[in-house]
Amino acid sequence: MDLALSKEDEAFRDEVRQFLEQNLSREIRDKTARMTSVYADVELMRSWHARLYERGWVAPAWPREYGGCGWSVVRRYIFAAELAQAGAPPISAMGVKMCGPAIIRFGTAEQKSANLPRIISGQDFWCQGYSEPGAGSDLASLQMKAEPDGDSLICTGEKIWTTHAQYANKMFCLVRTSRGPKVQNGITFLLVDMDTDGIAVEPIWSLTGEHIQNRVHFANVRVPKANVVGEIDGGWTVAKYLLEFERGGSTFGPSLRARLKTLKAIAGSEPDGSGHRLSDEPWFAQRLAALEVEVEALELTELRVMSALSRGQSPGHGSSLQKLLGTELAQVLTELTVSVMAYYSATHQPCATRPGGPVLPYLTGLAANAPVGPEHSWTAGVRYFNERAGTIYAGSSEIQRNILAKSALDL
Repeated sequence: MDLALSKEDEAFRDEVRQFLEQNLSREIRDKTARMTSVYADVELMRSWHARLYERGWVAPAWPREYGGCGWSVVRRYIFAAELAQAGAPPISAMGVKMCGPAIIRFGTAEQKSANLPRIISGQDFWCQGYSEPGAGSDLASLQMKAEPDGDSLICTGEKIWTTHAQYANKMFCLVRTSRGPKVQNGITFLLVDMDTDGIAVEPIWSLTGEHIQNRVHFANVRVPKANVVGEIDGGWTVAKYLLEFERGGSTFGPSLRARLKTLKAIAGSEPDGSGHRLSDEPWFAQRLAALEVEVEALELTELRVMSALSRGQSPGHGSSLQKLLGTELAQVLTELTVSVMAYYSATHQPCATRPGGPVLPYLTGLAANAPVGPEHSWTAGVRYFNERAGTIYAGSSEIQRNILAKSALDL
């Protein structure tokens, strides 16, 4: 595998760096640095989406005919790496990185023309309706029913852990349209307008006091059959395709490397409670070095997946490997960060951070208080707790290991 960039790709990298230098202000970088999870606040995501849209760089993986960049896999990786290293905020992944590719692959001409331009422009804000109170990693056990009624499906049930449903005007979701011996065969992929009668969004407040996820109730919600993507009862195929994008369509390595670089700088410059730099402590230096090796191994894995994609192959079990390693290494990184910040990491101060959603009302009263500790400590504790979810969402680590055992090891 040749890792050297061509002259054309080097020129593209320089173009990206120039764009980021001109558009990524210090204010945006500072807000991004104060994120408490993988989600930026909606205002920041939308403003950065608008800048990328103006440049024509919102959808690197989409074909040009649908408004995307049409970039090679190599250029998409370059772009992701430069964004991470520069400290750029994420945009909402639900539309561009998940629903959009599913519509491109399985949608009708009418669905493409109605939805893709609005996803690219940011006019529509999407959420994902997959998990249910009794169906998470075992997604095929979902129970939310959709019964036919003329040209419509009547949807009844609940979705849970629905990120940013309080802001979304659109949802892509999985519903049960039939039952049989193989539960996967009775699932349908459906596009839903969130302002439809019968939909109610209930907030879920996390342990960190943030409102990012929701519980969404459906009471006899009428959805046109024209909103079915793919075939009725054929949604499992669409869902698996989308999950490959969710698990392996993004790159973890560049972001982890950027965060690791920041952590090393802090550990090497700030004395801990004993008066020594924590990076001088053998136990910490050993763990930091081990993490750096594993991040580099993950990046090489991602490059192998990128190489396969550039040859027109599916990421296959590589997407599960990326998701497994990326989320588990992120947790190790937050653990080391808490070690560096020591007692400062125990201070919860949402007034100084940029969470991915509102915080509990009583916590907003803390806004009058001056932040405690150095700036780089403000998000340490909250980020630690939020990263715990990484090995659960999009298929738990146990699920990913089962996939790898079957597809890679033939067990």
